[in-house]
Amino acid sequence: MDGSNDAARSGTRRRFLRAAAAAGVVGIAGCNTPGSETTETETESGDGGEETPEQIGSGRSPFGDRDLSAGVSMAEMPDLEGELTLYSGRGEALVGELISFIEDQYPDFTVRPLYNSAAELVNQIATEGQNSPADVFYSVNAGALGALADRDRTQALPQEVLEFVPSSFHDPDGSWIGTSGRARSVPYNTNTLSASDVPTSIMAFPETSAFQDQLGWAPTYSSFQAFVTAMRILEGEEATREWLTGMQELGVSQYADEFQIARAVADGEIAAGLTNHYYIQRVIARRGTGTPLGTAFTQNDAGAVFNVAGAAVLDTAEDATLASNFVRHLLSAEAQDYFARTTFEYPLVPEIEPIGRLPSIDELNPPEDIDLSQLSDLEGTIDLLRDTGVL
Repeated sequence: MDGSNDAARSGTRRRFLRAAAAAGVVGIAGCNTPGSETTETETESGDGGEETPEQIGSGRSPFGDRDLSAGVSMAEMPDLEGELTLYSGRGEALVGELISFIEDQYPDFTVRPLYNSAAELVNQIATEGQNSPADVFYSVNAGALGALADRDRTQALPQEVLEFVPSSFHDPDGSWIGTSGRARSVPYNTNTLSASDVPTSIMAFPETSAFQDQLGWAPTYSSFQAFVTAMRILEGEEATREWLTGMQELGVSQYADEFQIARAVADGEIAAGLTNHYYIQRVIARRGTGTPLGTAFTQNDAGAVFNVAGAAVLDTAEDATLASNFVRHLLSAEAQDYFARTTFEYPLVPEIEPIGRLPSIDELNPPEDIDLSQLSDLEGTIDLLRDTGVL
């Protein structure tokens, strides 16, 4: 893991992701805003839960064999010994098995997890102050990690941990590190549309006749609201208002969550939608690779936002070395493969490939000219969504 890996990485996402440390208010505001999805913990399946994951570290997936030898296995990492209190903003249904797996590798290691929404855990840590028992905070989004860093509630991770991922995926000061990523995307039904039918500009969607009464969105979902906020920044308030109005005139259908959108597209109920990429992969994993569901991405605009889940060692950590080594285990080959197979996110360790019909991270084109700290104006987005009749 030398510096050459970073040099080879595209710089287009660097400004976008590094600014996440300053965007803590995004996670907090979204949690208390009327009309927003209050706990975006990625468990919104709408059908009673997640599939049972395959054996961790098996090197197998629904898409075939996987060679994990290029990554660093847990066996090569420092042993874990002692007790660790983990505040997890990621749902137990998705990451509980991974945490238990790590714990089971070491007979003298115990994890005490507390699961809640990332925003509520940030508020709890702030309320607890120096009496907080938390050692590690595990977040569904970079904004919540940035909120703690802004409050000086984190401590820098060792350089050898930070080097697991490209510099664009950790805080410049090392106060947090990304462990997996997600991209905004466009699921489309391959029996109805071809990839060339999906515009590469999100602003062109209202004028796309193939989408008339054939498009779905989930406006109460916080990732959707962050996307609209990014559009307001990049395109301006009036252009975003026109886009929202045009989408409604197009006959866009509203869904409760983005997993439902991906299923509706696969069923042919609608031709396309706006979702995080991993919902598409979850549908394909359940139904098989013959599912008529494709993934498209817009380029360099609000529709191409890329964000990360990640972890931080808190200033109240009783054993900072143990806490840092636990975070290191989230970057192991086994853990990165788990994220790819079970949550269908992008692994951030370059040596582990994503699963599914997906481009590599370097082939994505997130917007360059945006500072995530500006996404704090979620209230302005809610006002606009209400004013245009979306909410």
